[in-house]
Amino acid sequence: MSRASRARRIALAAAYGGGGLGLLGAAATGLLVGEVQLAKWTIKVPDGPVPECDGEYGTRFAADGVAPLTVAVLGDSTAAGMGAELPRQTPGALLANGLADILRRPVRLHCFAVVGALTADLYPQLNLALEVRPDVAVVLVGANDVTHLVRPPVSVRHLSRVVGQLGAAGARVVVGTCPDLGTIRPIRQPLRWICRRWSRELAAAQTIAVVEAGGRTVSLGDLLGPEFLASPEELFSADHFHPSPAGYAKATAALLPTVASVCGGLGEPAEERLTAAMLRSLPHAAVAAADRAGTEVSAAGPSLAGGRWAQLRRRVRLLAARPTDPHPPGTMVPEPTAEA
Repeated sequence: MSRASRARRIALAAAYGGGGLGLLGAAATGLLVGEVQLAKWTIKVPDGPVPECDGEYGTRFAADGVAPLTVAVLGDSTAAGMGAELPRQTPGALLANGLADILRRPVRLHCFAVVGALTADLYPQLNLALEVRPDVAVVLVGANDVTHLVRPPVSVRHLSRVVGQLGAAGARVVVGTCPDLGTIRPIRQPLRWICRRWSRELAAAQTIAVVEAGGRTVSLGDLLGPEFLASPEELFSADHFHPSPAGYAKATAALLPTVASVCGGLGEPAEERLTAAMLRSLPHAAVAAADRAGTEVSAAGPSLAGGRWAQLRRRVRLLAARPTDPHPPGTMVPEPTAEA
């Protein structure tokens, strides 16, 4: 079975209540459960709380009389910013600063992400997000589903419901799909190989479900792959599991153009500096995106066969924050980066 077919089957199983399609047999699963426990013992997650990033950004634009853009961030420890040392180094703050700079309007940020959250744990965060009526919702989730061996259809089913409810409430939704966990040093073989395959499979299925629910996705897999393997001391935090401030800046730089685009902050394709904008069937687009970080997938209308076409976009010039610069909250320094 091709990867595209498998991703489509997972998404269908999620939609119609299936929970199977696991990668492993019972014996192999038992072995990997032991490996997961060993990895959890090895990874020393910091005891302290993550920096709180809620607040107003881009307040210098408030004098123009433009209403603030309300942004909600949902997800797990990566969405919360575990591993960041200061509020301005968290993904939420980096996104809020970047949006304020691009849109030239204030941004009101609410981060509801919870350390350790599975996709099934998003519903309390969803309820809080709906209370603030966000214009944009950014969701980063999936890594814990892989390390806890949650069946992909179960994980994807919950994500689809959350995206659908956010969209029904008027929010534009961008999901950063599951990162490649095959780069995590404390995870040993064979679990590391399984995590790599499982995380990419989950990312592809997430893409199908999110686009069908009305959202957009951005792949983070390869972004947290080769570069993190090459520079683990720079891009991982002290626990060797969560990104460092520099790692969060790279991940946020991949997300920011898509988040800005759904807000109307980026105009013609030439302005976005895209390497390609192409149409593929949604399952094939999902697999292609899972293999290449920074790839945005959005709906492009129904196909002749009754399925859906998807559009892939990949950015080559992004805005990134310098997390070590002593800039006050609400500022962002544009910096061109290499292809993500």
